Amino acid sequence: MFKVTPNPPDSEPGANIMATPRTPSTMFIVNPELSTETLLVHACESLASANVMANDLVDHLEGTSRNALLGIAQVIMLGELAVNRALDRLDPP
Repeated sequence: MFKVTPNPPDSEPGANIMATPRTPSTMFIVNPELSTETLLVHACESLASANVMANDLVDHLEGTSRNALLGIAQVIMLGELAVNRALDRLDPP
């Protein structure tokens, strides 16, 4: 049996996408005038909140799900420690 195969398109799909500049969405934007210290303080507070939420949720899980969430909580804590170290370098005690 013979199957008709159409000719490929003239250009690769998505080739013209790179020709037009991308305009990022402004729906979620961080104020570019905020200081590095302010950004780090907010990041630290967000990570601390995420750590509390993850640790509260761990109490309701068992087995591999609990272990996975404990691992996520540890990664969050390590991120919080790194942000705190960066803050210490910006404003030593």
